Amino acid sequence: MKALYGQQNSPGEEMTFVFQERENLPAPRDHEVKVQVRACALSWVDTKLLSEIKLKKDLVPVGREISGVVLEVGSKVTFFQPDDEVVGILPLDSEESGVCEVILVHEHYLVPKPEKVCWAEAAGTVRDGLRAYTALHYLAQVCPGTSVLILDGASPFGTIAIQLAQHRGAKVISTAHSLEDKQYLERLRPAG
Repeated sequence: MKALYGQQNSPGEEMTFVFQERENLPAPRDHEVKVQVRACALSWVDTKLLSEIKLKKDLVPVGREISGVVLEVGSKVTFFQPDDEVVGILPLDSEESGVCEVILVHEHYLVPKPEKVCWAEAAGTVRDGLRAYTALHYLAQVCPGTSVLILDGASPFGTIAIQLAQHRGAKVISTAHSLEDKQYLERLRPAG
């Protein structure tokens, strides 16, 4: 089985990507879940951040946002069982590459995949969805009657943030870069 990793030989140098052959994974330990990856989002790898928090490695795993099917669970896993559909974000210190057929991940980095969401959409939106939810719910504590300004509302993050803010009863104001973006945002307006 192969997994994709990024390699940066010297600071400031472009990252090159290499496939590494992996042996078959061992059985999951206590809280680990073995997941067959169905989709993986490819997001930017911040090598400077990894270096600053002392996680600089020769090979950096590529693809942290994944969706897939649980194959096997560790003895202390309480949230999942085999055949469950999941979506999650691999932590920064993970050695696992999401661009792989099968990975091991701690159960706390996974959530059930919504039934009506396809594999690619689940992996592609989990990061922005989590960021938007955290900002609106925990940091801003958005509630009915509040107003929220969302910059670049037609971006993936903006689209999710607008919908979450509206769901929480907030009045949403957004910016748009083009007439096309403005027309798209107008379709997100709640009815009534």
